[in-house]
Amino acid sequence: MSTTPLPGIGVQYDLTTREHRHLSVVAHRDGTRTVNLYRADDPDACAQSLRLTGAETASLIDALMPAHHSPNVLHTTDLGLVAERIELSGHSYWNGRVLGETRMRTETGASIVAVLRRAEARPSPAPDFRLAGGDTLIVIGTREGVDAAASVLGRE
Repeated sequence: MSTTPLPGIGVQYDLTTREHRHLSVVAHRDGTRTVNLYRADDPDACAQSLRLTGAETASLIDALMPAHHSPNVLHTTDLGLVAERIELSGHSYWNGRVLGETRMRTETGASIVAVLRRAEARPSPAPDFRLAGGDTLIVIGTREGVDAAASVLGRE
């Protein structure tokens, strides 16, 4: 299985089965999923596409593998909070700027609680922490807040 980040959309997972069938799942940021099955005679041509709601996705995930979850979503709670990894592009507007300039909590209601850079983790970064392309930010908030944070951080 391979994964491909789709900035502003989510993550695409591609799988080639032992029967040499190509299957992909696009995990959208809003919790929906699109399952695509490709033609056997042309693995680049989509034969069927199925869009699933968040509830349908959860049911399918439970049926296939109860312990599975998206690698970007770190945790969700009954309170509606999500912790998610958001990678900062090397071409990002925020590359080289300090964290406080994002006005993240004020603008989105989400909080950046840690920054992962190479093999280091910087918990609770201060407003004067300088961001760099390739940083992975751990953002916590509501689904809407985290999505808004991804939009702000995706600015180029």
